[in-house]
Amino acid sequence: MAWPSNRNVSDEQIADWKERFAESDAAAGIDVTEDFEPFNQINDMFTRAFWDDTVKSPHTDAFFESYRMQASYRKGDGFRQKDFALRNASWLISDVISDRSAADGRREGFQAPIAADTPVAESRADIDDPAKMADEIKRIAKFFGADLAGITEMDERWLYSARVDVRDFSEASNDLPEGMTSVIVLGHQMDRELVATYPSALAGAATGREYSHEAAIVMQLAAYIRNLGYEAVGSMNDTGLVIPYAVKAGLGEYARNQMVITPEFGPRLRFSKIFTSLPLAHDAPGKLGVSEFCDICTKCADACPAKALPYGPPATRDDDQSSIRGVRKWTSDAKACFGYWAKLRSDCAICMRVCPFNRDFSRWQDRIWLRLALSPWRKLALWWDKKRPQDGRTKPSEWWAGP
Repeated sequence: MAWPSNRNVSDEQIADWKERFAESDAAAGIDVTEDFEPFNQINDMFTRAFWDDTVKSPHTDAFFESYRMQASYRKGDGFRQKDFALRNASWLISDVISDRSAADGRREGFQAPIAADTPVAESRADIDDPAKMADEIKRIAKFFGADLAGITEMDERWLYSARVDVRDFSEASNDLPEGMTSVIVLGHQMDRELVATYPSALAGAATGREYSHEAAIVMQLAAYIRNLGYEAVGSMNDTGLVIPYAVKAGLGEYARNQMVITPEFGPRLRFSKIFTSLPLAHDAPGKLGVSEFCDICTKCADACPAKALPYGPPATRDDDQSSIRGVRKWTSDAKACFGYWAKLRSDCAICMRVCPFNRDFSRWQDRIWLRLALSPWRKLALWWDKKRPQDGRTKPSEWWAGP
């Protein structure tokens, strides 16, 4: 199968985007160049594993099958039957949602947005104060279970130029209802004790639990908005790239390990989003000091078993079909990363575990460390982390043994 291209975008459209979002891009630390192209989801590494012969292998088949309890279990700690059983059970709610429309080519939450289970109310609530409404939405998001919530303007650059029909992995249109003006971004904290057991199938339960949580949360929050008489489309990994929306919503800052570092939970988050026409005030993005810390820290790249994470400064890449073009940033070797996942038959987040920001910020010591790390004293914070590292791996058997 030939490489699917990204949809052509005119020079005029790119120039318009660059001018329109210049101020908020600068505030968020997002560097978009004239070579920018929207990303086609069919080039996402997980999608490529189904159609690209350079990615497909017996390892990839075993990887996907293991999520359906067809794994050949190992004796190794963290890869026993009960480890896979807990991981796969944690994914259940997400799986139910993603499978319900697969026969029609739509894998909801991954290759297609989550379908609306409730209509938009015929009567529309009057919204006199978008700032007050934004506060209300964040409160309700946290009521439903989100750990973080931010709101940013609709930015078409991060929408996929096409989505995927999972029946034959052909391109499908990626359309949203008219009038979308805002993106609500939700953060879902991963269990710190499980993250400490990476790499293991057991640790994958921390990932699956949050995908199941976010599926329920975005469906409920989107239903609330539709009941107010406004459009709302719930979204997980589908429809658009969530990281730039999260950064633009002021939730955190992009890091060398390809994650968003937040002041509340470090990198230990999954993100979801809702596209909506509800009148909402937008949060201001801001640079925290994370990128300056990453400039002097390479712990994630040093620890990566696949050698997939970059050294050096942020850069643009046009040699990797699975990376967005025209954005200057740290970019991983997605093929190498996924190849390791496939051999492991589970997700790997060693880079999350070893990140110096992976701390418990409810503790005063870690809050002091954070202030140093985000300040000109960042070298002292790095020295402190080396003297008292937070990245020790917990044996999965110790997790099962309990406190």
